[in-house]
Amino acid sequence: MSQEIPAAVQRALDAIDALDNDAFVAAFAADGYVNDWGREFRGHDRIRSWSDNELIGKNVTFTDTQVTTPGNPLTILTQVGGDGFNGPSHFTFETQGDELASMTITA
Repeated sequence: MSQEIPAAVQRALDAIDALDNDAFVAAFAADGYVNDWGREFRGHDRIRSWSDNELIGKNVTFTDTQVTTPGNPLTILTQVGGDGFNGPSHFTFETQGDELASMTITA
């Protein structure tokens, strides 16, 4: 990726690449959330459960990742692979200090 991305977003992306659910969850603020196509998972326990079932637990991969909207919120476009959904998706990350406030997944 050529665009500068916040440290919290990079930590989450690195955790996804490493399939490390503990590090992925730790990137979020205690009241942070994931919005997966309108379904919201708020707080570390619910984010962990969602990721176990739909992200890291599905051996997800991101390829051809590029920043499409820099700043805060920041949006990336990536090709998702793995044992679940496969195809292009946008991930929008909002940061709060050095943690993620939210990650929203759309087409």
